[in-house]
Amino acid sequence: EKRTMTLIEKNGYHDSIYINAAKIFQGIHTKKHKDRILVRYGDDSVSPMLTFKDEYFQRVSYELAFNALKYQDLLEEILLDSCVYPCHSIPDELTSLLVVMLYDLQERKFQAREIFDEEEPVAEVRKIEHYLYSFRTKLAAALARCRIKHDALSIEYFLPENIRTQAQRASALPLCVWINTFKISLQDVFGDLEKKGFTRVESVSDLDGYTYCMDQHCSDVLVFPSSLKEELLNLDLFADCKLLLQ
Repeated sequence: EKRTMTLIEKNGYHDSIYINAAKIFQGIHTKKHKDRILVRYGDDSVSPMLTFKDEYFQRVSYELAFNALKYQDLLEEILLDSCVYPCHSIPDELTSLLVVMLYDLQERKFQAREIFDEEEPVAEVRKIEHYLYSFRTKLAAALARCRIKHDALSIEYFLPENIRTQAQRASALPLCVWINTFKISLQDVFGDLEKKGFTRVESVSDLDGYTYCMDQHCSDVLVFPSSLKEELLNLDLFADCKLLLQ
């Protein structure tokens, strides 16, 4: 399981990640003025109880929630335009889960999620998943109409230009990684990375391909090219929490 985190991400997430992401989204979603409310999210006055299996599940849950937040207006428009929402069988308390899972479904190009045998199913997740997938054609058509209406090449173009620029800059920033010195020494990290085909270089300006360098100010921080995020997260060093992505 530890070595297939990237695969899981590309083919969907564990049920618990959707549930936690929905709880996070419920507390941070943009609240509309009363006369503009078309999509209802239920009561969010009580702080949700979040339980994460590990650091990876926590990180991905928050990423999924904040991605849904970025595209909240678009996702709501897709649900309304496709007539998938409202639905009498889905209470307002599950609307956040509906939105979060719709974001992930369109990220997968409306393809089915891969279910893993070791995963403990969550009834609400399976219910919403089945509902959305049964209307995948209508949802994809609604997304296409939204793109034509807004003259958008991709969903990123629905974001304000300043947010798009920030996202582009963030995606190009080098990755900072903390060495968990309670579990492994610097020299053992260097040796393990070398076995995996990584080369140590002198500075950030030298980063290219499978390379890394030491941070200039923190002796227990390594810096990698941004393009290596998926490969890094699949290393045993990350799975065993010997390296932690900042």
